[in-house]
Amino acid sequence: MPLKPGEKIEDLQNGFAIIQNPSFFAFGTDAVLLSAFTEVFADEHVVDLGTGCGIIPILLHAKQPAARITGIEVQPPIADMAQRSVSLNALDARIRIVCADLKNARDHVAHGVDAVVCNPPYERVNAGMDNANAFLNIAKREVLCTLKDVIAAAASLLRTGGRLTMIYRTERFAELMDVLRAYHLEPKRIQLVAPHADKAPNFALVEARAGARSGVKFLPTLAVYEPDGSYTPALKKIYHIGEEKPCSISWPHP
Repeated sequence: MPLKPGEKIEDLQNGFAIIQNPSFFAFGTDAVLLSAFTEVFADEHVVDLGTGCGIIPILLHAKQPAARITGIEVQPPIADMAQRSVSLNALDARIRIVCADLKNARDHVAHGVDAVVCNPPYERVNAGMDNANAFLNIAKREVLCTLKDVIAAAASLLRTGGRLTMIYRTERFAELMDVLRAYHLEPKRIQLVAPHADKAPNFALVEARAGARSGVKFLPTLAVYEPDGSYTPALKKIYHIGEEKPCSISWPHP
């Protein structure tokens, strides 16, 4: 697989690999946790909104090879890199990358998908200074899409009973719940994520279902780090690693 300037191939330690470029937003532990949290079943059609480098479709395929996955990415060079990662792993028959604005997802994906997944920008567009790197700015902040845009797109794609899974900052958790319910997506399964067991959670993994009745299940809080800075057993299980082979991807501290 020919690489473009600045690109490298990263081994995902699960039989697959991915192309990365330091000029673009690199995937992190949040994408890995979201993939682990997301339930995917055989023959389902799953859409990843804002797929970036394509890490979530590849990780979901590793969980459920019989699923069909569409990744939507608005930035052409990143969508191209994601497509080449799909081809690198010979997954073109199972994963499709579409370069498009997620707000227009219905133009590229028929209504009635089984699941939508999204690791959206966490920061409001007016929160602090812009990043000088436009690619990073778009990935981290609501420059091209807001939380409402993401959830509206998911609601437009999902069949009744279909699932949306997301990861989001706890400081905007109430806003997330409000917008989900405004689009008739009922929160059903939530897992809070904390940097350490004795620290307050700073992220939430959320599954909501289209047209479902109210009633939510909270899973045990997931701690990322031990007091000595190593990963907890739960994180090591997600990464399929032992203590002798720590992962290089870091989780953002509060």
